[in-house]
Amino acid sequence: MEFKHKERLFGTDGIRGIANKYPMTSEMGLRLGKVLTYILRQSKKAAKAPKIVIGKDTRLSGYLFEQALSSGIASMGGNISFVGVLPTPAIAFITSSTRADAGIVISASHNSYEDNGIKIFDRFGFKLPDKKELAIEKLLQNGDSDEAFKTSSKVIGKAFRIEDAQGRYIVFAKNAFPRHLTLDGIKIVLDCANGAAYRVAPTILQELGAEVITIGVEPDGTNINANCGSLNPELLSNKVVETGADLGIALDGDGDRVVFSDEKGEIVDGDKIIAICADEMIRNQALKQNTLVTTLMSNMALERFICDRGGVFVRTQVGDRYVVEEMRTRKCNLGGEKSGHIIFLDHTTTGDGMLASLQVLAIMRLKETTLSELSKIIDLYPQVLINVKVREKRDFVKIPGFNELINKNERRLNEKGRINIRYSGTEPILRVMVEGEDELLIEGITHEIVGLLRKEVGSS
Repeated sequence: MEFKHKERLFGTDGIRGIANKYPMTSEMGLRLGKVLTYILRQSKKAAKAPKIVIGKDTRLSGYLFEQALSSGIASMGGNISFVGVLPTPAIAFITSSTRADAGIVISASHNSYEDNGIKIFDRFGFKLPDKKELAIEKLLQNGDSDEAFKTSSKVIGKAFRIEDAQGRYIVFAKNAFPRHLTLDGIKIVLDCANGAAYRVAPTILQELGAEVITIGVEPDGTNINANCGSLNPELLSNKVVETGADLGIALDGDGDRVVFSDEKGEIVDGDKIIAICADEMIRNQALKQNTLVTTLMSNMALERFICDRGGVFVRTQVGDRYVVEEMRTRKCNLGGEKSGHIIFLDHTTTGDGMLASLQVLAIMRLKETTLSELSKIIDLYPQVLINVKVREKRDFVKIPGFNELINKNERRLNEKGRINIRYSGTEPILRVMVEGEDELLIEGITHEIVGLLRKEVGSS
């Protein structure tokens, strides 16, 4: 059992919270814009007037933070490039391709519309590491009276809009699909979660030749992720069966994760998709370092699958940026999470739901087979995951009886399973996951652990 716990303004995916409540306030957005621009102006690699790309998903509060951030940036002499509503990976791509100094995504990913978040990409399109986020956090917590943030009327930035940002990303995504293949004759149900990909994702698939039936492409500012998208794939699987589609693709609110439905309506999660892609890359000797990087949440069956093929299997803490950091350190090109963040570093710098979908579609085309046949590649071990809302994020080792309970249940699993307990980095939630060969055993263990933790740290 492993545990990572940090009380920080930045979580596993930037700053996140309820819009108009600390830390997600307009004041914080203004301050963050100032701090980021100040840091960039101190960097020798950035221009005297740093250029920062700002994009967002479809949440109503996106307007609030877009204006607050841009005001802070301009007040410090930075220039802003607005791209509007675009998936997170598209904003990372635009940041890198336009040679901007940084990119900002306004999104709370898979959360409901009341929440929003801010995450930052560096000039190469990679999420910031902990060290740089801590440096930003330190400055954010200082007062506005800092001499560093006093500027003159001569130091004011400008704002521009990249009108063809959507088209640039569409071309980029299509280039990740083999040029000698098309999607002619394939019927796809596509659920965009009423989120950031609602315009670009259908266009990408249609321009490659697919017949696309859409769900979740009517955002109204409050319906993002509402009973749709990758966290609610039942709607997708039912629509696939109803329409006789070849498969279904469900993205989340910011378009960086994906889950699938096969033609029979069975959900295919990130671990199976990673296995399908890794197997193809191993066969073609394209898996760099013969290594796959995933997180603590990935199924043991995936680990055994990779190791049985002579590969190296590496786990990181939860969060796709930690996966990417490990991939870059090891010079790998494939990694991801069970949740559907899948990273192909040969093509992009972060999780990209559409790019992952195109890789799977290419494999289906090349092998002339169905997704249900491909997904037979591994049989996942039973896994029970329960989320517990918490009133406080107390260190587990300080909870009476916790260590004894974990030790007892690890002995019961007898190395044929795993226990993973962690606090969410983006929500006041505790996640208890138990995995193993015996489904009844892991269910019992999970509920026993959850019972103790609800009593000690659970919210009423």
